[in-house]
Amino acid sequence: MLGFHVHSPVAHFARETPDHPAFSFAGEEMTYAELDAASNRLANALVERGIRGQDRVGIFLRKGLDLGVAIYGVLKAGGAFVPLDPFLPTERLELILDDCGIRHVVSSDTMAAALGALRPGRELTVFGVSGGEGAPFEAVPWDAVRAQPQAPPDVRILDLDLAYIMYTSGSTGVPKGMMHCHRGSLAYARWGAQHVGLGAGDRVASHAPLHFDLSIFDFFSTSQVGGTVVLVPEPVTKFPASWTQTIEDERISVVFTVPFTLIEMLERGAMAERDLSSLRWVLFGGEPFPPKHLRALMGALPDVRFTNVYGPAEAPSCTCYDVPALRDGDEEPIPIGTVSENSSDLVLDDDDAECGIGEEGELLIRSTTLTLGYWNRPDLNERVFHTREGLGPFPEVYFRTGDLVVRHADGLLRFLGRKDRMVKTRGHRVELDEVEAALASHVGVTEAAAFVVPDGQGSRAILAAVTLTEREAPDAADVLRHARTKLPAYAVPREIEVRGELPRTTSGKIDRRRLAEDRTTTSET
Repeated sequence: MLGFHVHSPVAHFARETPDHPAFSFAGEEMTYAELDAASNRLANALVERGIRGQDRVGIFLRKGLDLGVAIYGVLKAGGAFVPLDPFLPTERLELILDDCGIRHVVSSDTMAAALGALRPGRELTVFGVSGGEGAPFEAVPWDAVRAQPQAPPDVRILDLDLAYIMYTSGSTGVPKGMMHCHRGSLAYARWGAQHVGLGAGDRVASHAPLHFDLSIFDFFSTSQVGGTVVLVPEPVTKFPASWTQTIEDERISVVFTVPFTLIEMLERGAMAERDLSSLRWVLFGGEPFPPKHLRALMGALPDVRFTNVYGPAEAPSCTCYDVPALRDGDEEPIPIGTVSENSSDLVLDDDDAECGIGEEGELLIRSTTLTLGYWNRPDLNERVFHTREGLGPFPEVYFRTGDLVVRHADGLLRFLGRKDRMVKTRGHRVELDEVEAALASHVGVTEAAAFVVPDGQGSRAILAAVTLTEREAPDAADVLRHARTKLPAYAVPREIEVRGELPRTTSGKIDRRRLAEDRTTTSET
């Protein structure tokens, strides 16, 4: 029996297969027995320093074996882990720390400079760092953590307790945190393990960073069966040829990543020079996969199964589609499939009436994997949840995805686009309103408009246009530098154009569609 918590499999496989690797990273491995003992020690250290049930604990680490220890240590202590992207600007990190009320962080000495720059609104205790004179936090080094008892702490954890909170872009410029409990995380993990038929012999690539919801499959679905998570170093993820070499060297069998990574792998990954025979299943999600690229990749990997996994981070993997062989010349978008186990859907029009076959509407999802809501955002929760009477005594609660879909006669859902201004670029969700808020916060910018255009690689590039005040006249490069201090790297516009004025619609609003069309036309000529 694996238990009712998403961390329970670690202790189970520490008993059943103690010497089997739980994690692999850069030639080093950590067994299930080692992971269980190390995470128990961290859990005891957290409890000793005052962590209480469902307290939020930041994880501020780059890829490495300590990442697994941090995740499971926080969960075993009864806390909820909050991934903190190591590459975020300091100001954004401080916003998350303050919004989520984080008092404890797990990190390492390699992050000391970034930690030292933080000035959150509360005192921090940071585990895994040596500290030093003048450090703006209390430091608990790894040596002190390793001195803790090896037995798990005596804490009571319910399956409805928080397991993690994942932050994403917010339209007001403030990140929003999605709350997920053990029950929902466990449902997601078990779905993934079952659908792919994971076993102890599988080596699953963790290509996505921890703050990207794809990583939840990597960690938790793999541990459900006692398999091995292969942590892909960040530099490797940037170079397609290094990525395919890692698949060969690590004998990776399952990959879940974004289409952009797979397109890069196809075009610049030196696949013909690699032995990729270990690979048996590729799952992809985050954005549409252009059929011409997917068809070519399936041709290059004829023995590999491919699955299109759809689901916002609020309701991960709520639909999926196992892609059959694609016909030459067929450029129809890949369906997002049908709802997964323990999920149901609605497609509603603008008046919240159900759409029929072939009618476009917004997709709403009811699922065991559904978020508990947004942290500290009752206003947003009220807008995104749709309640209707069920057949039983309790109402049914659906999440409004904001995605427009159509259900065809074959029962499959097709994704049409976003209802609002959230876009996806290379697998990352970005709200263009947030980009504009960051640009407009520059003292010399009067107005800002962000838009997307095709980048020629199967994804979309964010561009922007700004107007400037007469008093302050920065150039585009200065505005771009400012944006990098406010936004994660994937949300920073690729280019910023300075204009005398912005085009307008007949109602006086900025005509962003025209900006995009003008830029697309210019690039084509």
